[in-house]
Amino acid sequence: MRVYVLLLLVAAASTYLLTPLARWCALRWGAITAVRSRDVHTIPTPRLGGMAMLAGMLVALAFATQMRFLADVFINPRPVLGVVAAAVMVCLLGIADDIWDLDWMTKLVGQVLAALMMASQGLQLYQLPIGGVVLGSSRIWLVLTVLTVVVAMNAVNFVDGLDGLAAGLIAIGGAGFFLYSYWLTVNAGSTSYASLATLIMALLVGACIGFLPHNFHPARIFMGDSGSMLIGLMIAAASIRVTGQIDTGTLPRQSFPAFLPILLPVAVLLLPLLDMGMAVIRRLGSGKSPFHPDRMHLHHRMLALGHSHRRAVVILYVWTAVFTGTAVALVWFSTTAVLIGTALGVVVALLLTLGPLRGSNGRPDDADPAAGDRGPDGPDRPAPLARTALPGPTTVPGPTTLPGPTTPSGA
Repeated sequence: MRVYVLLLLVAAASTYLLTPLARWCALRWGAITAVRSRDVHTIPTPRLGGMAMLAGMLVALAFATQMRFLADVFINPRPVLGVVAAAVMVCLLGIADDIWDLDWMTKLVGQVLAALMMASQGLQLYQLPIGGVVLGSSRIWLVLTVLTVVVAMNAVNFVDGLDGLAAGLIAIGGAGFFLYSYWLTVNAGSTSYASLATLIMALLVGACIGFLPHNFHPARIFMGDSGSMLIGLMIAAASIRVTGQIDTGTLPRQSFPAFLPILLPVAVLLLPLLDMGMAVIRRLGSGKSPFHPDRMHLHHRMLALGHSHRRAVVILYVWTAVFTGTAVALVWFSTTAVLIGTALGVVVALLLTLGPLRGSNGRPDDADPAAGDRGPDGPDRPAPLARTALPGPTTVPGPTTLPGPTTPSGA
C-alpha cells in the first residue's frame, strides 16, 4: 500500500508542477476556450490540462518500473504498453481538438482506435466476474471492450462543465476504486500484491489531485478534451483489467465482491453516465445530434436551482462519494449496514441539493458575483430572481399613505 501511495503522491506533485507549463503551451498555441452561449465560465480560459496529467502519470510510472514491489506488473509489459500507447493517442487527439476543434466523427474514430490499441496488447474483456462465466465469442468481447472505453471517455467529457468537477469526481471515485482493487489483489491468494489496475488508479487519482488546485473555481486552466478523454480511458483500462482477471471463487463474501468489478466502475462514473444518457435521449428526442451542445447538463441544472459554482461542484462530489462509498463498503460491511449508510448519505445529499428550494434568498456560499449569473440564462435562475425581488418588500412600507384614511374623517 505504501508503494502505491508514494506513486500517487509522485503523480500528484508532478502534475501540479507541470500544469503551469501546460497552461503556457495552451496560451502559446491558442488552445483557449472562448466564452460560448452554453458555457459557464465568463472569461476565455486556456485548456490542455490533460498534457500535464499525462506527463504526471508517466513520471510516476517511470518510478514504478524501478520498484521491486511492482516487478510482477512489468513481467508481461504488453498491457502496460497498451495503456500508455492508448493514453498518448487520446491525449494527442484531445490536444488537436483543444486547438482546432475537431468534429465529433473524427474524435470518435480516434477513440475507437485507442481502444483497439489497448485491446491488441491483451487488455480487453474476456469474461464476466460471475463464477468465471464466459459468454459469446472473442469478437463480441472485443466490441464490448471498445464500447466500454468509448463510453467512459465520453461520459467524463460530458460532465466536464464546471471548474474542478471532472477532476474531483474522478479523484473521489478513483480513490474508492483504488481501495477495492488493492483489497481484491490482497485477498485473491496471489503471492504478489502488485496489480496493474491498482497502479493505474493510483496514478490517475494522483494526477487528478495534482491538477485540481489549478482547476478549482476560479479555474486558471481547463483539462480540455485531452484531459477528460484521458481520465475516462484510464478508468476504463482499470475496470477492464480488474474484470474477470481474478478467480472470484477464492474471495471471501463471494456474493457482492464478485459483482464489484462491474458495479464499482458504474458507481464511479454514475453521475457522468446519467448526464450523458439524459443528454443523448434529450437531443435525439428533439431531432438533434447526440453531440449537439446545450445547457441542460446536470451541472447546469444545479446552477439553475440557485447554487453557486463552488457549491454545485461540492454537492456533486458528495453524490459521487455516496455512490462509490456504497459499492466499496459492500466489501467490508453487511448489506444491512451498507443500505442504512447509503440511505443516510442520500438524505444528506438531497438536502444539500434541494437547499435553495427551502426559501433561502441569500447568495449560496462564496458571494462570487461571477458565479451567480453565468451564461445567457443566468437571470432565469431562482436565486437571482429572489434577489431582484428583495427590493419589492421594502416598498411595502411605502403605504405611508396610510394617513390617507384620516382625510375622509377630516371631511
